Amino acid sequence: MAETRGRKTAGRGRVEMRKSPPAREPQVPLPPYFNISPDAALAELEAPLTTAGFAEIARSCAQGRDDLAARGLDAEGRRSLRLFSTWEITRYLIPVATAHFRRVLKANPDLPQGISETEGGAKWFTLDEVLRLRAHFAAEGSKAKEYRPYRPAGLPAKLVAVANFKGGVGKTSTAAHLAMSAALDGYRVLVIDLDSQGSMTSIFGGRVADEWGTVFPLLARHYAAHLQAENRARVARGDPPVPMDETLTEAQKIRAGDLIAKTHWPNIDLIGAQLNLYWAEFQIPVWRMQGRSWKLWDALTDVLAEDGVLDRYDVIFLDTPPALGYLTINGLAAADILLVPLGASFLEFDSTGRFFDMLHSTFRSIEEGENIAARALGREELAFEWDAVRAVLTRYDGAQQAEMAALMQAYMGRTMAPERQDFTALIGQAGEQVNGIYEADYRDFNRDTYIRGRETFDATYAAFKRLLVGIWRREELAAADAAE
Repeated sequence: MAETRGRKTAGRGRVEMRKSPPAREPQVPLPPYFNISPDAALAELEAPLTTAGFAEIARSCAQGRDDLAARGLDAEGRRSLRLFSTWEITRYLIPVATAHFRRVLKANPDLPQGISETEGGAKWFTLDEVLRLRAHFAAEGSKAKEYRPYRPAGLPAKLVAVANFKGGVGKTSTAAHLAMSAALDGYRVLVIDLDSQGSMTSIFGGRVADEWGTVFPLLARHYAAHLQAENRARVARGDPPVPMDETLTEAQKIRAGDLIAKTHWPNIDLIGAQLNLYWAEFQIPVWRMQGRSWKLWDALTDVLAEDGVLDRYDVIFLDTPPALGYLTINGLAAADILLVPLGASFLEFDSTGRFFDMLHSTFRSIEEGENIAARALGREELAFEWDAVRAVLTRYDGAQQAEMAALMQAYMGRTMAPERQDFTALIGQAGEQVNGIYEADYRDFNRDTYIRGRETFDATYAAFKRLLVGIWRREELAAADAAE
């Protein structure tokens, strides 16, 4: 009700009522996209960008990338892996009680004894030393404990492709953290970067000068071997051979061992990538046109087997580009296990469904094309097969995404791993410091924060390891049955 004021008017004996002025409504500011001054906007605008401007932006980014990457370098300009404390070793790496661990070290002075930063302080060990200690416990300790991870003798390494054609789903970080987990578990790991952006290469401190330091010459060598076989057939028919160009000639001299580089992890090696690797996406279709019978999808598997790589390692991780190009097809065709990271959102779920649809179309097309000739010649038909395929939920926020994640799980069933990679403070801070979470020093965090941050990736690795161990066991039993 409006406020009123009364006053008596003399001689008339009545009260006159007056209304107070209406209260002003608060002024709500307009959205920022109204009343933009064209002249002010023009004053803020820079000159048009030319092609040379891209080079300048690229140089600036390269400088920033080098500066950020240098945070993880030692005094000699190399990346180094942090030390591991007795607490970490006995909690996460070697399943023994801390007191027993110390007694074993005291009784065996020839074993690594670690270093202390203060008199009587905690002992710290390099990962090399941890691997030596693990070997000692495996030889001398309880046979009921898993000091070394399960690995059947006589079976080749397992190739694991991490792929999705949607960027930003945590593909490279998932592959890197699984590689680090496997290395901490005691496996010999090789990482192959098939993405010309080279993010995985940066994580492991790799430096690749040009495409000749990537997988490109291995693919070229595989095609060169095919072309030589085709030329022999042509000559036998009386036809002229197809000339072997300089690229193919040089590629024949290169073996996988020439490309494999050590990293700051003692049991993780790397075949890196850099921008020029993208040239393969243009060169491979040219080779396919020249040699239509070349089985490019076998190229990576064949050269790794031929060069003995599958015998030198336990697990090989393939980080693929965020597109279904020729490099991705090579990685997917080579893989025994396919992991597909995605976030808990409608768009990422939709995109991942389309990714699986494209996988079906692509590999079915290859099979149908090959099997027309196979049936005509009475040969065994081509059928691609993967030991296991899992979708992995990344960057998960249980408070916001639980319902969506449950729906995705219901639709995808066993294809989706039930474990979720939560996004925690440990993950965020480790990324800022250009480290994987397993490279982060727990002393930089509240210990509970560190433990929670590890738990999410430890659960992802445990789910992956169950796949790996189950597949190896299946093959081990099949080999034993075949030998009987």
